[in-house]
Amino acid sequence: MSKQVRLTVSHTYNASAERVFDAWLDPAKVGRFLFATAGGEMTKVEIDPVVGGGFNVTDRRGEVDVEHIGEYLEMDRPRRLVFEFGVPTYSPDRGRVEVDIEPLAEGCRLTLTAWVDPEFAERTQQGWTMILGGLERVVG
Repeated sequence: MSKQVRLTVSHTYNASAERVFDAWLDPAKVGRFLFATAGGEMTKVEIDPVVGGGFNVTDRRGEVDVEHIGEYLEMDRPRRLVFEFGVPTYSPDRGRVEVDIEPLAEGCRLTLTAWVDPEFAERTQQGWTMILGGLERVVG
């Protein structure tokens, strides 16, 4: 595994911290925002929402099924979710993602921190920014 760099993306939601946190573990919601692409078709969303449990979110992109697989490392509802994940189609490496949610007077602020290969940092930052925008559409 190559040396990884840290990147951070934040987004503010009008929804409660609980609603935002729960969306990360609800297969019906995950299939609408997490790793979903505009031209893709979500073909599999499997989630075992416990520490040590895993997930498989598969998006069909043209003729290719792109699996996003991972394991939950930490869960502290509604404030923190930590998982390790990888995309075996593109790399055998796995990265770490920390989702921290801060309740606000109205809504909440989510800060996502990811460790990624420097070669993919810019594209990954754009991807997480898009994902957090998609989460907003899901939680209202």
